[in-house]
Amino acid sequence: LSAYFCFLLTALGVTAGAHRLWSHRSYKAKLPLRIFLAAANSMAFQNDIYEWSRDHRVHHKYSETDADPHNASRGFFFAHIGWLFVRKHRDVIEKGRKLDFTDLLDDPVVRFQRKYYKSSVVLMCFVIPTFVPWYLWGESLWNAYFLASILRYTISLNVTWLVNSAAHMYGNRPYDKNINPRQNTFVTLGAIGEGFHNYHHTFPFDYSASELGLKFNPTTWFIDFMFWLGLVTDRRQAPKEMIEARKERTGDGSA
Repeated sequence: LSAYFCFLLTALGVTAGAHRLWSHRSYKAKLPLRIFLAAANSMAFQNDIYEWSRDHRVHHKYSETDADPHNASRGFFFAHIGWLFVRKHRDVIEKGRKLDFTDLLDDPVVRFQRKYYKSSVVLMCFVIPTFVPWYLWGESLWNAYFLASILRYTISLNVTWLVNSAAHMYGNRPYDKNINPRQNTFVTLGAIGEGFHNYHHTFPFDYSASELGLKFNPTTWFIDFMFWLGLVTDRRQAPKEMIEARKERTGDGSA
């Protein structure tokens, strides 16, 4: 249970934080929530918020081209993990320089996390998941470290990478059949709502990253709960009429 709780925090740091808040600006979050999401993002240990969001914006702008950091047209392995083993294609760097990322560094929370990223990763990703179970209920350090820290980290990494690989290769395309990203139920379950990828690439500004009212999306539930608490404002959403018109025009007819 402790490991799974840490997994959920890790996931939210990526999905609600680096992805929907900082990469896409699909909603606005007040300072306490941004601090929480930044801490959870350090627990994820997937590069700091600035680097993660920078790469993700380049991915959306140049999806499935040489300028895409994890170009799925180069195969499942490359999109999943291979892109981290090689130097970035020169197009990623050259075209990425043309995009504006100043809004990210305008956020003091992003700047603070970036400045102290290594120490925050050690604390959030490894120390806290290991020592809390040991201190509070007498779990052995060995079990706490390898389950709540290492196993949880390994699973969370692969779940995130499946959005780049499986969700770009397997599934239907009800919103735009002309792009690679797909609706993938398995990825949705693992990545707490990030597997509605054909929808997301069609409407990247939508805070829910899925069509509301129909789908399992814990990240959206979390953002809605934060809205109810007054910590979230300005949730951006694709109008129903726009969604239906897009389905009719470019969808594959599967929904």
